[in-house]
Amino acid sequence: MPKKLTVGILVSPGYFVCDILGVHTVLGIQPDVELHLLWKDREPVIGLPTFPTTPTTTFADCPEDLDVLAVGAISGEVLGDPEVIDFFAKAAGRAKHVIAICGGTFLPGLAGLLNGKRATTNFHLTDMLPLIGAIPVEGGQVVRDGNLWTAGPVTGSFEAGLQVLAELRGVEVARRTELDLEFAPRPPFGTGSPELAGPELTAASMAEFEPMRAELRNLLSVAARTG
Repeated sequence: MPKKLTVGILVSPGYFVCDILGVHTVLGIQPDVELHLLWKDREPVIGLPTFPTTPTTTFADCPEDLDVLAVGAISGEVLGDPEVIDFFAKAAGRAKHVIAICGGTFLPGLAGLLNGKRATTNFHLTDMLPLIGAIPVEGGQVVRDGNLWTAGPVTGSFEAGLQVLAELRGVEVARRTELDLEFAPRPPFGTGSPELAGPELTAASMAEFEPMRAELRNLLSVAARTG
C-alpha cells in the first residue's frame, strides 16, 4: 500500500485554471491522496477563464506535512498580497516538493525562496526572474532546483506533476499515469514556443502581454523597495 500523499494547490480569485490542471489531475487520481484546494477562506472564487471554484481548505487549516505545494499563475493583486506571500513561504518551507507553474513562479520568488536558484516561467516573463533573485532558464522544460520545480504554462503543469510523482511514488507509477492520461501532446499548428512560432508571431504575443508585464514589473519594484 503506497504512503498517503498530501497535496495542497493554491486557488484564488483570478487564478489561471490551466496551470494547476496537470498537477491536480496527475496527483489527484493516485490512490490514497488527500488533496487540498487552498485559499484564505472557503468562499467560492472564480478562476480564469471563467471557472467557479470552491476552496476546500483555509490557510489556517492547511496541513503542515504537505508532500506537494503547487501554484499556477495568479493575479497581481493576489501575488502582492502579504497574507498570501507569508502563507506560501511557511507552507513551502515545510513541503517536500514545491511546484510553481507559469507566472506562479513569482510567488515563491516574492516569498524569498528563489534567491540564487534556477527557475523558469512562461516566455513572456522569463527576463523578469532576476528581479526575484532567480537564475532564469529558457526553453520550456521543467526546471528543478532542490525541491522546487518550475515550468511554463499548461502542459508544464502535467510535466512537472509527472516528474514529482516519480519522485514520490516511483518512475513506474509515473509512466503508468502518463499512459492512463494519454499525455502525448500533438500541437496542431506547431507554434507552441517562440522558437517554433518565429519572430513575428512572438512579437505580437509579447505586445499583447505588455500590460501584464508592466503590472508585474511595478509589483516587483514595490516589493524591492519595501522588502
